[in-house]
Amino acid sequence: MRREEQPIEVIEIGSLVDRAAQKKVEGNRLVAISCAAVEGKYEVTYSFEERDHRFTNLRVVVEPGGTVPSVTPVYWGAFVYENEIHDLFGLDVTGINVDYGGHFFDTKVKHPFALTPATRPPEKTEET
Repeated sequence: MRREEQPIEVIEIGSLVDRAAQKKVEGNRLVAISCAAVEGKYEVTYSFEERDHRFTNLRVVVEPGGTVPSVTPVYWGAFVYENEIHDLFGLDVTGINVDYGGHFFDTKVKHPFALTPATRPPEKTEET
């Protein structure tokens, strides 16, 4: 079985919507948006399928308490992923076309995957 490369390009948050629009113009389909807490920050990854069925990814790194602009002006259906990321991780996504206002998922624990002081890695000091 052959595995194809699925490159991940880390971009600035401010260029996200423009880069998503560029992907749309190129005929790319938005396949998924995922979020992970990594080393005290959030990595939000946007996965696209190109016309030749290859996958490429754009990633933004967000500080806790930061915001991400919605890509729903470009990919309308992204509201599902964006509401999910808000409700599970506590990340603010601005400009969502269909905003559930924190009630897409009603969970017992608000933002169950959010970074908290207890789950953040310790600050690095000169000794570490």
